[in-house]
Amino acid sequence: MSAHVKISIIGAGSAVFSLGLVKDLCLTESLAGSHVCFMDIDQGRLDMIYQLATRYAQELGANLSFEKTLDREVALQDADFVINTAAVKDEYHARDIRQITDRHGYYYGGRIPLPFYQLELMLDIARDMERICPDTWLIFAANPVFDGTTLVTRETSIKTCGLCHGHYGYRRIAQTIGIDPDRVTWQAPGLNHNIWLSHLIYEGRDAYPLIDEWIETKAEDYWRTHVATGTHDAQMSRGAVHEYRMYGVFPIGDTVRRGGWWYHTDKETKMRWFFPPWGGPDTHEARAVTRKHKDERIANMTRAAFDPKASLVEIFGATKTREQHIPIIDRLVNDHGDMARQFQVNVRNDGALPGIPDDVAVEVPAIVSAKGIQPIRVEPLPRKVMLEHILPEWLRMEQNLEALKTGDRSMLLWGVLNRHQTRSYDQAVAVLEDILAMEGHDEINAHYRFPANW
Repeated sequence: MSAHVKISIIGAGSAVFSLGLVKDLCLTESLAGSHVCFMDIDQGRLDMIYQLATRYAQELGANLSFEKTLDREVALQDADFVINTAAVKDEYHARDIRQITDRHGYYYGGRIPLPFYQLELMLDIARDMERICPDTWLIFAANPVFDGTTLVTRETSIKTCGLCHGHYGYRRIAQTIGIDPDRVTWQAPGLNHNIWLSHLIYEGRDAYPLIDEWIETKAEDYWRTHVATGTHDAQMSRGAVHEYRMYGVFPIGDTVRRGGWWYHTDKETKMRWFFPPWGGPDTHEARAVTRKHKDERIANMTRAAFDPKASLVEIFGATKTREQHIPIIDRLVNDHGDMARQFQVNVRNDGALPGIPDDVAVEVPAIVSAKGIQPIRVEPLPRKVMLEHILPEWLRMEQNLEALKTGDRSMLLWGVLNRHQTRSYDQAVAVLEDILAMEGHDEINAHYRFPANW
């Protein structure tokens, strides 16, 4: 017996991710008969993913139907689930910002985030849903998951869940130390991109001693000989182990690449803490590789979509991804009566992670069933982790949301002034003003104003 649902994907032109969702849906028999609506503002990308998905499902014999639209309201009408994977600005826009910050003395951007456009889109979608489909689940796949999930749960009544795949870093740890990741029980709570491996259990025993043994006997050899298999290969880097030594729990996923500023002062420093040839994902060279690979994947997908002789199943495979979106939808709709499986979700805290306010989104394990997404209350993280990572990240998020709400330009400036690469007040003012004056930033430049008494 299967349940028919309408799943609308906003920003479906993020074609690699969208195809992964289609694959998982095609291979989930209990959702047979479902309808997928692709929505994007890029007609070319939209046509490509629609063609690709339709042909792929036909090759597999999957009972699914598809539509495409440039109109968000059409996509939301009668939707049971909305997955937002949209990015307002692309990789080339991020590159242009880095070129500006480089000129002002900030290596690799100095991490000066301005999430205005993403947060406005996230909130606009949720408000449209309140009007058109108020009982529908909104699932975030696009960043900033932490800020966006918190914002939407505070400002709207929409059921919201943010998902990320950084938690799969536990599998890299298991593989590297020589244990089967499929036989591991783990827990890594925190905030999105700021999660910590509080539990690693293998065959009923604490596996942290196995990590310690690997560090003692094999880590130096590994660091000397390992070449990154991808730009984001950092989970077992020297930097990750250094953080583990500082805090007593292992950083997981993107937590590793964030760390402290001392891991990221320049390319030479990054090469010390991370792996060659890029020194982690946050260098000019690594980001250029990411852009190149993304462009190539889109080009290959486009060729395959419109080549009637191409076998899409042969090209893209017929195995499920590790993404959680479709399995969570399946559990919410079909229940399956099995409460054993846990998911890693970003939801309103409501006491799940001690030490964080209830109305802040946390990343924690959860049970998913027809009752909804029920986060599991976890043990407190070490006090040092809370004081030096979790609570500062919470405050950063609050500053972003307050600046968005008030339009206070001085809050943006305060954020730049507190960057570790800022050496003077004038430097901070100059880089902020140049970024806000960029082409395509008219809306953000108008939104943020200095206080009247400035």
